[in-house]
Amino acid sequence: MPLYRDFSDDNATILVWKYDESEELDINELLEPENAEKVKDYHPKKLLEVLMVRKLLKGLKPDSKILYREREPFLSPSDAEISITHSFPFAAIAISKNKIGIDVEKFNPKILRVIDKFTYENERGFIPADKADTFYTIIWSVKESMYKIHHSKYWSLKKNYEVKPFELKHLHKISCRVYDEQFSDEFKARVEFFDDYCFTIVEE
Repeated sequence: MPLYRDFSDDNATILVWKYDESEELDINELLEPENAEKVKDYHPKKLLEVLMVRKLLKGLKPDSKILYREREPFLSPSDAEISITHSFPFAAIAISKNKIGIDVEKFNPKILRVIDKFTYENERGFIPADKADTFYTIIWSVKESMYKIHHSKYWSLKKNYEVKPFELKHLHKISCRVYDEQFSDEFKARVEFFDDYCFTIVEE
């Protein structure tokens, strides 16, 4: 199958696929029986995204399947860590030795309407007004990627996730953390752009 981007590194295989109508996606061949009930009411595009991820997995680990624990995906057999993301027409998968979170987001000025949901006012001082939608999309995506690493314990992107000030010319080592009153887990996020999308990778 044709790949759109390969962002793999020494610890993880990270692949992005852009939907192509000529590619056959057979639900009976690709979807795990355990997930049939989960996807029965999915919009056709969302179902395509799910099947694209499974097709990527088949190319990497043909004997594995993606199952869910409290909405969190995991590999069975559990011999590696996994993260998945999709925003039609893109779908991506990451398989790693360590915990990993990936996220893909389309740049959209509408994000400015919801910045109070995932940032505090004192987090925003470094953001230039003429690039605000770009910066906030990156912040949202980095926080979503961290959420996938700490899925069960931390749920508020505003209260428990922080992205430190960064510049658009330095997007491969953005400092960020997951935290509460007793705990802080520090990360370096890597951000890539393609088409009108932001793709974020956070690895332990």
